[in-house]
Amino acid sequence: MTGRTAWALIGILCAAAGLAVGHLVAALRDVATSPVLAVGSAVIDRTPTPAKEWAIRTFGTADKPILVGSVLVGVVAFAAAAGLLARRRLRYGAAALAALAGLAGLAVLDRPTTSAADLVPTATAAAVAVLTLVLLARARPRDTAPGRRGFLLATGAVAALALASGGGGWLASRLRLREEDVALPAPRDPAPPFPRGLDDQVPGVTPFRTPAADFYRVDTRLDTPVVSTDGWTLTIDGDVEREVTLTFDDLLAMPMVERDITLTCVSNSVGGPYVGGARWLGVRLTDVLDLAGVGRSADQILSTDFDGMTISTPLALATDGRDALVCVGMNGAPLPREHGFPVRLVVPGLYGFISATKWLTRLTLTTYADREAYWTRRGWATDAPIKPSARIDTPRALARLDAGDVVIGGIAWAQADGGVQGVQVRVDGGPWEDAQLGPTAGDPYWRQWFHRWRAEPGSHSLAARTITADGTVQTAARAEPFPAGSSGIHELFVEVG
Repeated sequence: MTGRTAWALIGILCAAAGLAVGHLVAALRDVATSPVLAVGSAVIDRTPTPAKEWAIRTFGTADKPILVGSVLVGVVAFAAAAGLLARRRLRYGAAALAALAGLAGLAVLDRPTTSAADLVPTATAAAVAVLTLVLLARARPRDTAPGRRGFLLATGAVAALALASGGGGWLASRLRLREEDVALPAPRDPAPPFPRGLDDQVPGVTPFRTPAADFYRVDTRLDTPVVSTDGWTLTIDGDVEREVTLTFDDLLAMPMVERDITLTCVSNSVGGPYVGGARWLGVRLTDVLDLAGVGRSADQILSTDFDGMTISTPLALATDGRDALVCVGMNGAPLPREHGFPVRLVVPGLYGFISATKWLTRLTLTTYADREAYWTRRGWATDAPIKPSARIDTPRALARLDAGDVVIGGIAWAQADGGVQGVQVRVDGGPWEDAQLGPTAGDPYWRQWFHRWRAEPGSHSLAARTITADGTVQTAARAEPFPAGSSGIHELFVEVG
């Protein structure tokens, strides 16, 4: 191993040990203050909207692991350079590692709810990185056999520290994710019996109800937040007659409502996967707001999560009679942590970026002129009803099919337009034909559908569109997700042999 390679390795090992110990310290308290995750979150906040949309389209839910991996690659390169600087002067390398930790510290300070204690993991990471640099510099490779053995022993010890701390941090974060034992009350206003869908009749169609484990997750978090019901509160403030603060028990004591509602992410492209249907349990948002008494000037509800993330919902839409819920349950169980435990918002008919705040802690009645939420500052729409759409689930794009009877099937939704009245299918640009609809679970919920097609050999295009409750046909005009949701007809191609 050459001198330059050895010193670059020293820098990388020191940074790895520091980051691993810092992550362990963060995991024992709050994973969000982990140096790497803090830097990743800062990168997300500063990434231009077109780049974010490209990442979601290209990588899907793997965009965040890829981001963390990219941050780590940058850390490795910087750490190697720090090691090479230490070869010239030890204090130069130490200063570079301290500067690297300082960047992470700035990212931590950038979080809306930062306290001095949040800098402890980063400060620990800096101290460990610099101390191990001093250790390895003193044991740096020499031309003698004992010198080489000493260096190998020292590097092995530092590597073991990094692995043990990193593993301990991962284990600690996993243990913190264990679900709380929460007994949810029975709904005073239950949903009707859930109908049997087409799951068994149309192979390949999306399940009528999405299991919580399969429900899409798109948010700005790199970790899964751990928020306990102990000490959790929901504050209603701003333009209200009186400020109100509810505990989790206070919320559970209010009349519970159960509804089947489909959620859709604004980043969902035509035919995309970021849509899911579930049964939600919660308190009507209007019941919660009535406790505080809404003032006369407010036109938005600014909802805030435990970490200061804000989402704005038009007050008029949230209180127009739709079943907007402050939710505590999903599919008959408490909310999973990744879907907002202990409490989240669910407002049917609106894209999630203006309606579905997870890990909710505050509802502020205010105006769009006075307060801007996270996505509003980035140019997204403030009024974003979900656009009607149909998706073909089966057959898959570019599938090779046998000639004969083929079942085309999928999901359609029109949550903001009174529900789905019909679905039509077109083959090879021909006439639109009516598909058969599955059962309904209410207007805010999606519908399964299928259509039988006599497939002949050759290449074929398949398309589907939704017809809403008032007879309006889904638009064929193409639009990207930014700034108010995608639109257009889902069309794919198959090969019949």
